[in-house]
Amino acid sequence: MLLEICAGNYESAFNAHHSGIKRIELCSELAVGGITPSYGLIKKVMQLDRLEIMVLIRPRSGDFNYSSADFNIMKEDILLCKQLGCHGIVSGVLHANGTVDSKRTQELIALSKPLPFIFHRAFDHIPDQLHGLETLLALGVERVLTSGGAPRAIEGIAQLIKLKNAAKNRVCVMPGGGINARNITQFKDAGFIEIHASLTTLVKQHEQDLIPMNNPENLQENCYVYTPEQSIKELIAIV
Repeated sequence: MLLEICAGNYESAFNAHHSGIKRIELCSELAVGGITPSYGLIKKVMQLDRLEIMVLIRPRSGDFNYSSADFNIMKEDILLCKQLGCHGIVSGVLHANGTVDSKRTQELIALSKPLPFIFHRAFDHIPDQLHGLETLLALGVERVLTSGGAPRAIEGIAQLIKLKNAAKNRVCVMPGGGINARNITQFKDAGFIEIHASLTTLVKQHEQDLIPMNNPENLQENCYVYTPEQSIKELIAIV
């Protein structure tokens, strides 16, 4: 089983590399589900040798129905990732009703070539996932990252197994979302060959309350998240 770590900052990417992980998804701001990492972060992580780096292309938080300006930014970011030597693109576009925007997703896939294209957890917003899977197969995606339409992959494992069986090895269905040392064996036993995990830990930096720069109900500004090396090694020992 291949373990892919979702790294939301340099510290997490370094810990994954130091633990022997071969592939990461690089992003920023995991607290809002991840957005496109900065040029500086991508360039710095690319200096870690023998590490396959898939970059999340998501211009903002929220849904996956993008404006023309958003979409043009995504295309520019893909071109930048190719120039920097990244190894894959993680992205996807939906219509307002949650179905796959085939035209725009196909455009991103074509622009990404020869890099592999991974359709991310926008897939979990699709109302009919089995139909969505067939759409993505026709478009030529290499992997589909999904929690099975549930908040956590362990809660969607029955649907994930249905998707894996429907894929029939034509595309890799990669479970992700809350996978850890307590539940990863269930995915291994179900026959999944690739797993995606962030294993993040919340670190509190300040005891005093800070002046909020966003909605304090959604984000804790005196904290940040990262992926500890020990958590990665615990999963490696199992897989």
